[in-house]
Amino acid sequence: MRYVVTGAAGFIGSHLAETLQVAGHDVVGVDAFTDYYDVARKRENAARVGVIDGDLLDLDLDALLAGAAGVFHLAGQPGVRASFGRDFELYTRRNLLVSSAVFEAAARAGVRVVFASSSSVYGDAETYPTPEDAPLRPIAPYGVTKAACEQLAYALARTMGLDAVILRYFTVYGPRQRPDMALTPLLEALAGGVPFRLFGDGSVARSFTYVDDAVAGTIAAMADGTAGEAYNVGGGEEATMADVIALAERIAGCRLEVERAPAAPGDVRRTRADVAKAARELGWAPATALEDGLQAHWEWAAARVAAA
Repeated sequence: MRYVVTGAAGFIGSHLAETLQVAGHDVVGVDAFTDYYDVARKRENAARVGVIDGDLLDLDLDALLAGAAGVFHLAGQPGVRASFGRDFELYTRRNLLVSSAVFEAAARAGVRVVFASSSSVYGDAETYPTPEDAPLRPIAPYGVTKAACEQLAYALARTMGLDAVILRYFTVYGPRQRPDMALTPLLEALAGGVPFRLFGDGSVARSFTYVDDAVAGTIAAMADGTAGEAYNVGGGEEATMADVIALAERIAGCRLEVERAPAAPGDVRRTRADVAKAARELGWAPATALEDGLQAHWEWAAARVAAA
């Protein structure tokens, strides 16, 4: 099969593109190499797969999608904390406008899109574990753009026949995780013997999802997802940041110096994914224990620090 992967130089996108290639598929990767974080990290990821350097709003998407069996749309502007204020314009362009262009091109081509949404669309959820039919009440502009993309996919399914499956990722971690997310700077600080800045008191809890599990769920959605449906892709274990710090210290065999900072705006207090729907309809469930995933993430981060 020939698949298009947008955001292929990113964290999850690069793992997905590699996994598809190993399975024998022809992968066309696309990435705009924006400077939200160090572009050198993206270049490292892109070296593993063929990636077209271009803005999806400027590329000929009809030509790009010609002959494709499907599109994995992972490109977008990430980050909850940075989405407030004037930078919201970037989020509307790189999330909503870019997704609109990709969705419409996919509808014209008659190919399925698997869209990377986020648990951020739930905001501070009413129930835990949180099922897909929970109200969408994002509390950060980033989550607002992701929820808007989901609604846009629904609208284009009604008006243009778009075949779209939505995935709501829950705190994906592992090698190549972005440096603005919590675990990469935590582990790099631990490896380098420097302080780590912790937002809040450590009681914030997340449904941590190892990247290989996220990739497996993404591929399953392309094959078996129901058009128009949303699926949670979340880890089987919930842990607080205090739990993760203690586990990371045990894995590394050393103590982490923590600098406390106030809780950041837009950060929800808790996430926990209900993945029963994905198990039932996709045949998918998380398979990686947090300790095993964090061990792999630590080895990657420590190697980066040692090589710097």
